[in-house]
Amino acid sequence: MAHLESTGPEIWTQTGGAIDAFTCAVGTGGTLAGTARYLKSQNEGVRIVLADPHGSALYNWVTTGEAKMTPGPSITEGIGNSRVTDNLLDIPVDDAVQVPDQEMVPMVYRMLREEGWFFGSSTGINLCAAVEVARKLGPGHTIITILADTGSKYQSSLFNPEFLSERGLESG
Repeated sequence: MAHLESTGPEIWTQTGGAIDAFTCAVGTGGTLAGTARYLKSQNEGVRIVLADPHGSALYNWVTTGEAKMTPGPSITEGIGNSRVTDNLLDIPVDDAVQVPDQEMVPMVYRMLREEGWFFGSSTGINLCAAVEVARKLGPGHTIITILADTGSKYQSSLFNPEFLSERGLESG
């Protein structure tokens, strides 16, 4: 309800309703569900795209109707799921994007180096998904996502060169 009553309206107001797509990753599904419901109530044409890391069942649920786990795991914590939560039932999701760690890690480091933003992996997944949606829709579209976490809780993983190297990941 919080995202239906606040996040969705805030996005709608700040974009003046000029939004083509909204994408975000899912833990319990509340952010995507509430925001999607609000945006679709304002304009059915807004595309809702679930962003998902590898090792989750939600990408397959959206694209095939079957909540079957994809190969993984991802180093991302708190998003992706092996089941469809009650929050996700009956929400208007148009598509899903699956983001591998090999794309998320360089995105997070790029944002840190080039923009000074210290993001976590959930935000990295969201940003990569937004870029993918933008590529699919083409120039001139407004894509919205959520900057969901900071990098502070990932010192031993995402921001640990040894951890990344052990998993064959590079910061780009």
